[in-house]
Amino acid sequence: MTSLILASKSASRRAMLDAAGVAYEAMPADVDERAIEQSLEGASPAEIAEALSVAKAAEVAKAHPGALVLGSDSLVVAGGKRFDKPASRENAAEHLAFFSGKVIELHSAAALVKDGGCEWSHQSLARLHVRELSAGFIDHYLEAEWPEISFTVGCFRIEAMGVQLFESIEGDQFTVLGMPLLAVLGALREQGALLA
Repeated sequence: MTSLILASKSASRRAMLDAAGVAYEAMPADVDERAIEQSLEGASPAEIAEALSVAKAAEVAKAHPGALVLGSDSLVVAGGKRFDKPASRENAAEHLAFFSGKVIELHSAAALVKDGGCEWSHQSLARLHVRELSAGFIDHYLEAEWPEISFTVGCFRIEAMGVQLFESIEGDQFTVLGMPLLAVLGALREQGALLA
């Protein structure tokens, strides 16, 4: 079977693949995400997430001829604004206060690259309805979840205390975790990296 490399250091993406019984090696990609985003001026959040997934996979694939490389990325939009990972605990508190009572649109994308060519890419959307968050709850939440959430867009880990931020969620649980896993598994079967 084709060997698979995950171009990510994301614990949740690794956990998804592990739980699904997918054999892979993890090698984080070193790409300038902000520069790529700036080059995509006017692109939709979904298009940016997909382009970043391809760029991450392509970067790792350069050093591994013949390997199938999986790249993935997630973007958050709320109130018409794009949000990146919080730069500090104070910045996370600002993000959470802004999200309070709003809907977060979470765009998760994935791509498979082999020998410089993108073999497959996909993006999906989840809509997370944030409840009204008190300043006291935000402080309590960050006391428990910082610095772990510093690595996440949206300032939450849905598999941890982050689930308390939401009233309801529309969309696939894997998209919320940061990768459209069902679509990825289908593509891996097509590419010969999983048994059909």
